[in-house]
Amino acid sequence: MAAPRGVGIGLRVPHYRAFLERRPAVGWIEVHTENYLARSGRDRHVLETLRRDYPVSLHGVGLGLGSAAGFSEAHLARVAGLVRAVAPALVSEHLSWGALGDRQLNDLLPLQLDEAALDLVAARVARVQDVLRRRILVENVSTCLRFRGDAMSEAQFLAELVRRTGCGVLLDVNNLYVNQRNHGEDALRALDVLAALAPGSVGEIHLGGHLDTGALLVDHHGDRVAAPVWDLYRAALARFGDVPALVEWDTDLPALDVLLQEAATARRIAQEAGAAVACLPAPAARSSSMASCMASCMPSAPPAPASMTPAALQQAFGAALFDAGCDAALAPGLKGDPAHLGIYRGNLAANWERALSSAYPALRRLVGDDGFAVLARRYGRAHPSRDPDLNRFGAMLPDFLDGFAPAADYPYLPDVARLEWLVHEAHYAPDGPAAGTSGAAAALAALDPQAFEACRALLHPTLRLHASPWATVDLWRAQQPDGPAPPDTPLGATRALVLRRHWTVEVAAIGAAEHAALACLAAGGTFGMALDAAFALDEEVDVAACLANWLARDVMTGIAPARAER
Repeated sequence: MAAPRGVGIGLRVPHYRAFLERRPAVGWIEVHTENYLARSGRDRHVLETLRRDYPVSLHGVGLGLGSAAGFSEAHLARVAGLVRAVAPALVSEHLSWGALGDRQLNDLLPLQLDEAALDLVAARVARVQDVLRRRILVENVSTCLRFRGDAMSEAQFLAELVRRTGCGVLLDVNNLYVNQRNHGEDALRALDVLAALAPGSVGEIHLGGHLDTGALLVDHHGDRVAAPVWDLYRAALARFGDVPALVEWDTDLPALDVLLQEAATARRIAQEAGAAVACLPAPAARSSSMASCMASCMPSAPPAPASMTPAALQQAFGAALFDAGCDAALAPGLKGDPAHLGIYRGNLAANWERALSSAYPALRRLVGDDGFAVLARRYGRAHPSRDPDLNRFGAMLPDFLDGFAPAADYPYLPDVARLEWLVHEAHYAPDGPAAGTSGAAAALAALDPQAFEACRALLHPTLRLHASPWATVDLWRAQQPDGPAPPDTPLGATRALVLRRHWTVEVAAIGAAEHAALACLAAGGTFGMALDAAFALDEEVDVAACLANWLARDVMTGIAPARAER
């Protein structure tokens, strides 16, 4: 794929339609890697469509390059699969950590910047580049805390990482400004950071907005680029040349035209700068000395005589995220106010709530925003994330609700959640064959009754089956946008099939006999066995109507001949 040039914007779900219909004039698009790991579905379809017209950058948040424990080779393999399929122009990750041995924290947590961390991150970057078979970019992150054990600046760390591994830098100039303000440094310190990075080492620049809380700046990507950040962008262009720049906006998303206005401002500034295009350096051999890297941007205070190892520090940090009572154990290793750990605790809870809200929107409406926030915190503590991909978080929530005391007066909630998780699974499941229905119909028509009973069905890979003693489908439908009124009572046994057709997941109530037949087929049973299961519940079941329904809904994608008996 052609290298990105000029200014791009981050592609987000609310802007899909506008992009598909308008093809706005931007230089390139960037997406968060973890949102596109599913091999199919609407998200992947949109990305595959737009990559024909725009260079694509994959920006990851889940590898946790600095995680001393919990780095996921399985996740790296999924990322590699996406890279092979999409052939992006750029691939990037963050200079951070986000995993412990038994859990994923799904955040961009700060590293203690010392030789031990540098050795760890350099080895991880080398591993990722080997697996992906390409150079990656590593982004500087915003931080609310620094560590007494820091032995170098972030710029020094990045410069040496580039030199050891041949990776490039994704320079987020908003993060430079946020850190300068959060850590009480003068405005020249951010310029010193730029000076510490060699021309040619920066392969991409991020531009974004931040939130001023009074005590801290928070890099929330939810506002226009601030004037001081534009000034740093000008300085970066003067230092590194006209590298690709991206307007990053993730929260409180405005209309697409607002992002396009920000991109136009970035283009105008780049044109005024008139900078030449910079190139990334070739990989360099590792050196045994960091003397040249230590020449500038030293920390304002000397490091602690004996800093904690990355593993010990991260374990203590993770414990503090789950229990404020553990702050005291970590405080001696921190520079700054330990109360700022509360920002990271808040991020942890917010990520849990955001992920569960995405998977369980109807459940959220049923219990209300406040109740759902409490549920998300309790669930996250009981079942911490195990995967860097937060789309997989929440699988245990229905079972958790069974024993959740505040939900005891609403016994139907666990089954509503079970239905919603099936919808979520179907959304990300692999696509079925394009001509499945016509093939299945033709195959059925060619079978005599005896042969039919001995055959098995090939079912659509997105098919899920649901059964409940409650009116779960009616309750779920009532919570959809423009849905019908909720039922007068939650009572009423429900059987349903869940299936994604094209890009929309459908939920259809079916009879108990039809459900039993489908469940038998899904378990590998023959049509004869499925008929027996259906007739055991309803001797009058209309088999022809069931088959017609399955064909109309693409439930069956083909027919498998009877297996030979041994």
